[in-house]
Amino acid sequence: MNRIDRLTAILVQLQSKKVVTAQEIANRFEISLRTVYRDVRALEDAGVPIGAEAGKGYFIMEGYHLPPVMFTQQEANALVLGAKLIEGQTDVSIKKNFTEAMLKIKSVLKSSEKDEIEKLESQIVVRHLPQVEKEGFPNNFLATIQQALIDKSVLRFRYYSSFSGDFTTRDIEPIGLVFYAGRWHLLAYCRLRQAPRDFRVDRLVKLEKLDETYDTGHQPSFSQFLEEIAFSTDLQEVVINIDKTVARYISEQKYSQGFVSEEVGETHIKMKFLTPSLNYTSRWVLTLGDAVEIISPAKLTAMVKERIEELQKCYSV
Repeated sequence: MNRIDRLTAILVQLQSKKVVTAQEIANRFEISLRTVYRDVRALEDAGVPIGAEAGKGYFIMEGYHLPPVMFTQQEANALVLGAKLIEGQTDVSIKKNFTEAMLKIKSVLKSSEKDEIEKLESQIVVRHLPQVEKEGFPNNFLATIQQALIDKSVLRFRYYSSFSGDFTTRDIEPIGLVFYAGRWHLLAYCRLRQAPRDFRVDRLVKLEKLDETYDTGHQPSFSQFLEEIAFSTDLQEVVINIDKTVARYISEQKYSQGFVSEEVGETHIKMKFLTPSLNYTSRWVLTLGDAVEIISPAKLTAMVKERIEELQKCYSV
């Protein structure tokens, strides 16, 4: 970042809060306190009315504003809630851009509104399901995908299939982004398969936005694709009791099974899942042996029993 951009960003940061310390500025831009003092002096020389209070920090004099964008208190409150949701439901590329956007938004609020926003931010928590980070999967491509949707640019990436365990290189024409089952999905026309496909964004590696653009004539519309997903992802609730001694070993894999919530008991943990495939879940439950008890649905219990019978036939002497 060059100095002009940094000075502009510091001005926005100063306007985003009632008081900003020199250390906060230094931490954000990874610069020394001495550089912060020089930058603040440069802004003052340019006519920006910056005040300083010993032991507290810098502030912009009341009445000085950046471009005249005004928000009501209710609109600002809604943005705070949106920010909390974005914290856990997007990747690094979006979080960074949204943080910068929120600073600009806060910069045009009145001092009293800034106080209210800061209070509200400390009193709202959105508990997100923890995302398991996988080595080699950057999961920071949402901003690039958004730009490709705007530009109608072809994307190229390596994609991991959890079914086969293999990676394939795909050239795709993006149709849209949708968030469901706790993950972001890229809906796109796949040139390799010559058909529309649903790609989980957290399974992409080495994504590249190509210079090539595409025509949407042969693609299904975004709304048509969404309807297809709605029919193909009819989620079913599964509830199981699992032995505590085994539960810790599935702390990561439970999320790939559609984990929703859990209740911890003395010896067992009651877990709830939403799954698009009881068939797939029955195979997973079987791997847990006698450490798991199916509470519901009865259909899943029947499927597990059927698989046990098949195994008995397969290995009977």
